[in-house]
Amino acid sequence: MADGTQDTSHLYEGKTVRSAAPSRKKAAGRLKSSTEIPKDAIPEIHVPSWIESFFGGPIVSSMKFLPANKTVSTLQIASAGVLLILAFLTYIITPVSGTAWFTIANIVGMAFLGGLIHILILVVGLIGGIYGIFQRDQRALLVSYVMLLLITLRFAGSKVEFGLNMVPENEIAQKVLLILYALFLVMYFELTSGIIRFSMLDTSIRTGEVYVMGEGKIISQYNRAIGITPAIAGLVALVTLLINLIIPAIVGIFDDVAANRLSESVELTSVYGVALGTAIVFTVVAAAFAINLPLRLQKMREKQN
Repeated sequence: MADGTQDTSHLYEGKTVRSAAPSRKKAAGRLKSSTEIPKDAIPEIHVPSWIESFFGGPIVSSMKFLPANKTVSTLQIASAGVLLILAFLTYIITPVSGTAWFTIANIVGMAFLGGLIHILILVVGLIGGIYGIFQRDQRALLVSYVMLLLITLRFAGSKVEFGLNMVPENEIAQKVLLILYALFLVMYFELTSGIIRFSMLDTSIRTGEVYVMGEGKIISQYNRAIGITPAIAGLVALVTLLINLIIPAIVGIFDDVAANRLSESVELTSVYGVALGTAIVFTVVAAAFAINLPLRLQKMREKQN
């Protein structure tokens, strides 16, 4: 051995040194066989409830969203404002008289119970809506929807009246109030639905699940539709409800006597008048779609842009 080196030959005495790897077949024979299934290989099984089985899936799916962006926050503030106005209008136009709980309270001899239930339903709808808006909880929003619709259910034969004496007795003012209630109710449904839809879109974009081009254009078109659609719907509803005033005014241009008879007509001021107004308005709407007016307007805007 050279100087400065150590003799290591004693380490290999009685041992066989091989250059090949150990036999895999021999190593496999030493392994213990196990029939246990790994936990991560077992899929999660969800047993649907009878409600999900009846409707073919969950009524309201639970989702997790990222913190709200500017668009979602704006929709949340707008929805909360619309809900507060809607709750006030609901209290005005839906008195407790004529409801099922009012009748039951009178039967049991506790008249105050009907009013208490009436206010409780409205408060639950308001609180559930506020919670669902800012927590983006679809279950709370569904409870709010049901409560706000339930409180407006009155018997068909009940007297038409309002919850506050401050409501003007003018027919036009009362019908405008009813139209405002209907518009705010639909806008509440649409805005809260927009909160969920834009939260899903924003979460998918920020997590990289989807790539959306022209997101700002989509939002601007949605905001434009939110402003234009209720205005058109309100105008159509106003024309429909005021048909008993519009028709005599048109007839009065040609014949004052016939106009006076129409204005005093019982049929024109009843449900027949509303049906007539609905037929006239929707005939005009159907004519607009027959000439494909929406497409023509869209082409005009595209040419201007």
